Amino acid sequence: MSDERQRATGAGGGRREVTDAAQAREALRGVLEQARSAVFFGGAGVSTESGIPDFRSAHGVYRTSSGVGYPPETIVSHSFFQAHPQEFWRFYRSKMVFPDARPNACHRKLAELERAGHLAGVVTQNIDGLHQAAGSRAVVELHGSVHRNHCQGCGRGFDLAQTLAAADASADGIPRCPACGGAVKPDVVLYEEPLDEATMLRAARLIDAADVLVVAGTSLAVWPAAGFIEYFHGGTLVVANLSPTSAEAQADLVVRVPVGEAFDW
Repeated sequence: MSDERQRATGAGGGRREVTDAAQAREALRGVLEQARSAVFFGGAGVSTESGIPDFRSAHGVYRTSSGVGYPPETIVSHSFFQAHPQEFWRFYRSKMVFPDARPNACHRKLAELERAGHLAGVVTQNIDGLHQAAGSRAVVELHGSVHRNHCQGCGRGFDLAQTLAAADASADGIPRCPACGGAVKPDVVLYEEPLDEATMLRAARLIDAADVLVVAGTSLAVWPAAGFIEYFHGGTLVVANLSPTSAEAQADLVVRVPVGEAFDW
């Protein structure tokens, strides 16, 4: 966050906190329908109302059994993928891939705001592709997407349906390239892997140019993704999350309502 924003807002000075869904919708609508270059920075909480679990809540992916004998956070690492691809794919398919999930009210509203010229783009930590499914075009996927996969041998790309079909056809559940037989890897950022530099630059530029930043459905616990909000020095900062986050000290509006309900107008 810029020094100017910190001085302007102080330690929560002038901050409004909303816990009622109707008031949240009214407040968000008032902010976003006046915006000209708003950016939405979202995390797992944006997709929970589409039936996709988050990671760190009481019922999140990291708090439940992996089903393969290893801690979930170990499984979604680069070294584990390389050493135990069969266990990785079993966990990944059951806990992180939801091909039948559909966009919720938040995804749909953001696409509408983009079409209306109020929203410049979405920066998401999610890998589910629901923003694009709702019609958003300017989407920066910091952690990649389940819908993109590639052969580690020849580099050939596959969509999600092709990858799942290849896994189903494999005796060990590991999808393999029909051209060269190489193992297929999802284009998602695993632990021990860096974020893509071009993607990071695009996200930073979007946030830097924003007049409004909405930070929603994220605990801001994952770095370096959480650090991107430091690029914002625009007029209004909104934080929409059920639990407290580190960004609230500088926020102008804090919304304690499920994201899908808050954007359902």
